[in-house]
Amino acid sequence: MPDTEQPDAPTTPPKRGRGGRPKNAPGTVRATTIGVRVTPTELEALTAKAQQMGMTPAHWLREAALSRRLPSPPVPAINREHYAELARLSANLNQLARLANSGQHVAVSSGLLEHVLGEVRRLRLALIGAGGRE
Repeated sequence: MPDTEQPDAPTTPPKRGRGGRPKNAPGTVRATTIGVRVTPTELEALTAKAQQMGMTPAHWLREAALSRRLPSPPVPAINREHYAELARLSANLNQLARLANSGQHVAVSSGLLEHVLGEVRRLRLALIGAGGRE
């Protein structure tokens, strides 16, 4: 029987993939870096917290920043002023209510009550930025 193999024919190796990790979907690629400077002590604490969760420090920081409730932003000065004014009115009303509840006679004119009601309404609107004194 004749040999069917040809010794001089070139053989090409099978094609292989490029290897490495597959590319992420375009919407999930993180391309922007935010640099954060920390002290060695802070880095140690961040690394320890990340290790407890089985994460890298970068992954832990990202999760912590995006999933936790942050502190409320500072209250604008104008709201603090209105809040103080509202607190004074509330204190006066509380004193009158305490006297009335203890059985003492409290005389308040209807004009004063209407004025206080108007002030409370004005302050409520001012606190949400919809009115008040300019």
